[in-house]
Amino acid sequence: QVQLVESGGGLVQAGDSLRLSCAASGGTLSTYAVGWFRQAPGKEREVVVATTRSDVVTYYAESVKGRFTISRDNVKNTVFLEMNKLQPEDTATYYCAAEFSGSGGIYYIRAAQYHYWGQGTQVTVSS
Repeated sequence: QVQLVESGGGLVQAGDSLRLSCAASGGTLSTYAVGWFRQAPGKEREVVVATTRSDVVTYYAESVKGRFTISRDNVKNTVFLEMNKLQPEDTATYYCAAEFSGSGGIYYIRAAQYHYWGQGTQVTVSS
């Protein structure tokens, strides 16, 4: 069973960048479909980006297209979320999630589709 630990959150100003990391243990993350989600106070958890096991196909929420990029380092067993041009509306707790994927071509955009979650990392963007 894979364990996920996020890091890299913080307090930044609008227009700044952050890179979130999601380090995995207990499993090989390259065999999992991975998603990044976020949840702001009083709101539902929403998908930010989701990618297939082999990153062949990636889904980005409209609100982050062109600003956020997901990537993997299979040697470090880590997934990253590069966030640029951050805006106050990006303020939320960010979670990475993983779901074992026997097929390389599937990604998941609903939180209920993921079994494994990290504890979250807070991102706060001031205006």
